[in-house]
Amino acid sequence: MFRKLLMAGAFLLSTLGFATASIAVEPFKVGFVYVGPINDGGWTQIHHENALVMKEYFGDQVEMVYQENVPEGADSERVMTQMALSGADLIFTTSYGFMDPTINVAKKFPDVKFEHATGFKRSENVSTYSARFYEGRAIQGHIAGRMTKSNIVGYIASVPIPEVVRGINSAYIHAKKVNPDVEFKIIWIYTWLDPAKEADAATALIEQGADVILQHTDTTAPHAAAAKAGNVITFGQAADMADFGPRPRVSSIIDDWAPYYIARTQAVIDGTWESVDTWHGIGDQMVGIGEISSAVPIDVKIEALALKFRLASGDYHPFTGPLNKQDGSAWLADGEVANDGDLAGMFFYVEGINGDIPQ
Repeated sequence: MFRKLLMAGAFLLSTLGFATASIAVEPFKVGFVYVGPINDGGWTQIHHENALVMKEYFGDQVEMVYQENVPEGADSERVMTQMALSGADLIFTTSYGFMDPTINVAKKFPDVKFEHATGFKRSENVSTYSARFYEGRAIQGHIAGRMTKSNIVGYIASVPIPEVVRGINSAYIHAKKVNPDVEFKIIWIYTWLDPAKEADAATALIEQGADVILQHTDTTAPHAAAAKAGNVITFGQAADMADFGPRPRVSSIIDDWAPYYIARTQAVIDGTWESVDTWHGIGDQMVGIGEISSAVPIDVKIEALALKFRLASGDYHPFTGPLNKQDGSAWLADGEVANDGDLAGMFFYVEGINGDIPQ
């Protein structure tokens, strides 16, 4: 009889143990879709590093999955669909061209939350987020205008969308403020990342007389081309790219997504997530300015840091009038500040920039 009781007790304990295991809470799954490789040295790498910060913050509570080198278009839609089917609770899609695919997949998975970087389309389960990169461009433009000896600044542009146009305009405005003789030469490469095209564009601009190269592309290839040429300065894009410092890389724009990733993940876990649009800058620490290197004269460095402080405090806005459009028509009156709606849709050059924006 005693033996039967022991066996029954053992069976009961094993059953309870099985039941406990069967109802164990599975980790919350967060997915990331990347347009480039996680070691590109720039845009995708910084997104991935910030995603890892989020994973470290939550520990075992969160399972993180990702897919790199995802082309914009139908391929990205398939990747997002597979992530949702595999149980992802929250998916970050980190390139402008993922916008329509994100909206399409979100319609099919209403219980999954989506966060799209740099786009403008939202829905009940899709939020958007971006950074005010143009604030960093203002600082780069200031340094470029002060340091160029040829008065020619080269700009490698990626895809013709307002985000890229804003950056060109902001950099030019602030270079022109400190150097009335400055000229911008712009090459569009029609892709976010292609090391060969980026290097070729940098080389072409240098051959046209540019001794400063700015980029709105994802890799470090322009820095390598500038280092090879010598006597050319560059700026890190999205990531610090400090390996090319103190010259040619003299400073950088650094994207800091980690606090946002943590906050949005926590919101989904807590059930407080809402569809919102987030657009932060230097003051909110989503845009960082990399160390200004010893290659920059001390007076220029002080000026750049003062501009950074004014931008962070809100005391100054990069698009403050008087400013005209490229065709000479009035845009902003003296002291007038561009509103976010105008900036979000910006698809024109300011007065003084030569060339056309590809349509």
